[in-house]
Amino acid sequence: MYFKETKGFPKDFLWGSASAAYQVEGGWDADGKGVTNWDKFVRIPGKTFKATTGDKAVDHYHRYKEDINLFAEMGFNTYRFSISWSRILPTGGEEVNQQGLDFYENIVDEMLLKGIEPIICMHHFDVPLELVEKYGGWWSKEFIESFKRLTTAVVDRLGKKVKYWFPINEQNAIMFSSFMFPTTDLASNDMKGRDQRSTQSVHNAHVAGAFLRYYVKRVNPNAQVGGMVCYSPFYPNDCNPV
Repeated sequence: MYFKETKGFPKDFLWGSASAAYQVEGGWDADGKGVTNWDKFVRIPGKTFKATTGDKAVDHYHRYKEDINLFAEMGFNTYRFSISWSRILPTGGEEVNQQGLDFYENIVDEMLLKGIEPIICMHHFDVPLELVEKYGGWWSKEFIESFKRLTTAVVDRLGKKVKYWFPINEQNAIMFSSFMFPTTDLASNDMKGRDQRSTQSVHNAHVAGAFLRYYVKRVNPNAQVGGMVCYSPFYPNDCNPV
């Protein structure tokens, strides 16, 4: 859309950038982090360009202070990052890795020190491998239970410091979760099974997201919890409906 006149953006408009844990962190097996579905997938011959992996990525795990300082120099006043599920719950089970929580609290504290508003996305498609191998994908209710444990651990530590939260990146993409968890044994030609799993995955993701909204508000009533969807805008070539 084009505007002849504009008053500009409001003073509290959030300018920044976003990332996913697997895209930037590296430190794939550092300090108690568990193996994820993507850690396994990238090791399957022929699946990535020149067998590249996210084992190191841009090494944000070890260089987050340098990165955040660059954000501040660029004028960012916000940064949206995701939590690596397996860095907090190495297997998706009951065990909580405190070093993982320390890492994310250090990131938040450094951002606040630089005047940058943290936005946390709890899940951006990387899942503890053991959870995937036991239960498949989001079509399993065990994913809801593990996500609740993840949420509780992270929000208990960071809920008072972080105002903005998202449950799941591109939540509508969960309907394609059979493709997002390529290490599962879901047959590619099992269309009926895929449809059932997709529908159940969407439902389970909504239940998990609702829990995050409930728990964040319980810890910090002033927090804001939003949704994030994957969309592509389309514009008609002309006004002819045919």
